[in-house]
Amino acid sequence: MPPAIKLIEPEQNEFLASLEARAKTANPFFRAMANRPEVLKNFVPLYGAIVGPGSVERRIKELVYLTCSFANECAYCTHAHLASAKKTGVTEEEIQALRTEQDQFFAEAERAVILYARELTQNADADESRAGLLQHFSSEQVTEITLVACMANFTNRFNNGLQIFPEE
Repeated sequence: MPPAIKLIEPEQNEFLASLEARAKTANPFFRAMANRPEVLKNFVPLYGAIVGPGSVERRIKELVYLTCSFANECAYCTHAHLASAKKTGVTEEEIQALRTEQDQFFAEAERAVILYARELTQNADADESRAGLLQHFSSEQVTEITLVACMANFTNRFNNGLQIFPEE
């Protein structure tokens, strides 16, 4: 199914062209966002600041992103984050457990993160799971985990709203 909007070609946007040249692949997410060039330019560093290195290990961030993406049924983000999650050691069995909400297979701290990300995604609040998260993570880490969940929900809704799917 084609996206709901026109995708900008790299020849039309120098910043987009540089992103795709570095990645060595076309990126429909960036091409859609390039309809608002100033947003694309500001989105990339914000995404990096949230999802990149910080006080929370990469595996936890990938579990959060996948949890949100599965909850929102975002094919694009799920596809993108399956590969990056596997690089952090998330196994096929764990991915299937996330997909089917079989959280009991995860360590207690990871389960707290998954429950928090899912509740935040489904309810835009996390009254039931916040306390459990705070038992395992510092305020800085909880802030970072929340930012990752917010970014995942942002990109999920952007992709789902504009019908952006992974390349086949």
